[in-house]
This record gives sequence, structure tokens and C-alpha cells, in this order.
Amino acid sequence: MLHNRQVLITGASHGIGRATARLFAGHGYPLILNGFHSPDALEALGEEIRGHYHISCETTVGDAGDADYVQDLFAELVARDIPPEILINNAGVSHIGLFQDMSPEEWQHILNTNLTSCFLFCKGAIPLMLRRGGGSIVNVSSVWGNVGASCEVAYSATKGGINAMTRALAKELAPSRIRCNAAAFGAIDTAMNHFLDEEETAALLGEIPAGRLGTS
Repeated sequence: MLHNRQVLITGASHGIGRATARLFAGHGYPLILNGFHSPDALEALGEEIRGHYHISCETTVGDAGDADYVQDLFAELVARDIPPEILINNAGVSHIGLFQDMSPEEWQHILNTNLTSCFLFCKGAIPLMLRRGGGSIVNVSSVWGNVGASCEVAYSATKGGINAMTRALAKELAPSRIRCNAAAFGAIDTAMNHFLDEEETAALLGEIPAGRLGTS
């Protein structure tokens, strides 16, 4: 079944973003996929989706936390008459280390990528959703946004910010028929967690009742 509701996914090159793109593609939704650090992987995903699912799949390379890039992207989407009705804010990076050793530049980088990107893409998408009479926003969060994680203070802070932003924005947008939700995942077996050695992985699994990482 083909749909005409455009889906825009940030951070789509790998992991949860890539799995989400394939899920929507399987249901026939036309896609706009953003990525930054892995342009080859992003384009390969676009080619895979176009070839396998026979749907429109645009790819755009740029920093989701860069205001100029996001503004230009939405201007292009409007000019091409492909405004997104579904927005998945998935772009994210992590930083592992003691809080006291973190530089202001590292703090700002993770804040821009994880939280400011949500602000920028929501700001671009909401006026377009209002014109079309509704829409849906899903912000990808994490369990660390609820309980915090040692040596991941900045990441936890951004995900907690996403949770608060989502709750507030959901109240603001509900009268306009725009849904806003957050998906707070646990530990998922993606590249973001591949830095863990065997001992660290075992310790993490010991905190998970199911005894395994989630999969995307």
C-alpha cells in the first residue's frame, strides 16, 4: 500500500534511524532521509529502499544541529512540494567519559546534535503540518533520559531535555491535530554501543532483566 504522507527521518544512516526508514518503506511511505557522518551509508540505504520498495526516497547530507542547513532543507522541501507530515527526530551522538574531563566544545556538540536538532526540525516542520491540518512528531529519547547514566552525563541531559520538550510540545500542538511523542529506548545493539568491551557489555547486560541488548 502506497501512502502520500512524506516521512522525514534524521540520523537515518545507521541503527534505529535505518531500521525506522525500512519500517516506513515497508508500509509504502515516501521518505526523506537525513544523515551526516556516513554519507555513503545513507545513499546506499536510499538506493536499497528505492530498488526494493519502489517508493520515493530522498537523501540529504547535513548536520541536523546546524540551523542554516535545516532552514535551507525545509525551504527546498517546500519549493519541491514535499512537506513532511511525519517527523522522526533520531539524530544523536554519545560521549563516554567523566563529566569533569568534558570540554565545553564536547558538551555543545552533543547538545546541538541531540537536542537542538529536535528544536530545529520541529520548528521547520510544524508550520507545514499546521497548513495541512495535522501531523505527527516522534522524538527518539533514551532510558538514560529518565534515570541517568554514569559517564554519560551530557547524553543523559539531552535525552531528559527531549522528554521534557516532548511533553510540553504535545500539549501545545494537540489542539492543532499534531501528535508529539517520544520513544525512550533502552540499550540497543547499534554502532553507538560497539565501543564497550566484553567486561563492560557483561556489566550492562547484568542491569537488563531480559539479559540482552535490544535489536534494531
